[in-house]
Formats: sequence, structure tokens, C-alpha cells
Amino acid sequence: MKTNIIALAALITGLTFANAAEKIKAPNGGRIIDSVEPHAEFLITADKKIEIRFLDDAGKVVAPAAQIVTVTMGDRANPTKLAFAKDGDKLVSDKVIPDGKELPVVVQIKTAPDAKSVTAKFSLNLAKCSSCAHLEYACTCAHGGEEKGHEGHDH
Repeated sequence: MKTNIIALAALITGLTFANAAEKIKAPNGGRIIDSVEPHAEFLITADKKIEIRFLDDAGKVVAPAAQIVTVTMGDRANPTKLAFAKDGDKLVSDKVIPDGKELPVVVQIKTAPDAKSVTAKFSLNLAKCSSCAHLEYACTCAHGGEEKGHEGHDH
């Protein structure tokens, strides 16, 4: 009985921490990449550059340390590769994103120069969401899941 209670308590604690990680909000309205620690916010700026900010488990921005980020995007036959440089509490791309409203994106993040890369792939949909204040790639509304939303709404 005591073992069952301990196992149940461990399960509840694990679920609580999992739910806390899921609720991290992007401080600048970008897309959260939670497959890396610390988590990362991917944001397209008004001048069409990419900013990457790292976030702790509470969603607070932490200054980049030794992370190395590369982004490959756009036309697969002639992709655009972006490198990043530190700028205060964020990393900023060396180039602007290519033209287009929906671009395939591959983000590779190394937490240290000798670490294995963590890869995130998604479609950078720059259309405005009809339900929330964000662009589709960073949509936060709860209208149908990660991949497909309501009618005409693609994640």
C-alpha cells in the first residue's frame, strides 16, 4: 500500500511538472521550441530577421551562453542558411528570412560546441491567425491542436 501511494505521488508530481513546461508562454509572441533546455523562443522581427531567446522553466529569458543556432529555410532546392550572433539577451540572425508566406524551417541548436544538435522542424506560416493576436507559426489559441486547427487554420 505504501509503495502504491509513493508511486501515485511520483506520478502526480511528474504530471505537474509536465503541465508547467507546457504552459511556458513566449514573452515576445514567438514560437516556443521546447525540445531543447533551456527552451527557446523563435521570433520573426519587423525587419524580417530571426531572434532566438532562451527561457527557463518559468518562461523567463536567460542570456545565451555557449549555444550555437543555425536555421535553414525556404526553397529546398536553394535553401537560405542563417547563422546567429549574440545581441544582449538574445541571438539575432545574420540575414533576413527569404520571401514567402509559408516556408519550411529547420532549426538546429547546440547547447555547447561539442554537444549534439537538437533539431526542430516546422512550417513558418506568416499569415495572421484569425483567432489570436499572433502569426500562425506562433499561434497560441486552443482551436484544434498543433498540426491542424479549425477550418482554414493550419499550424
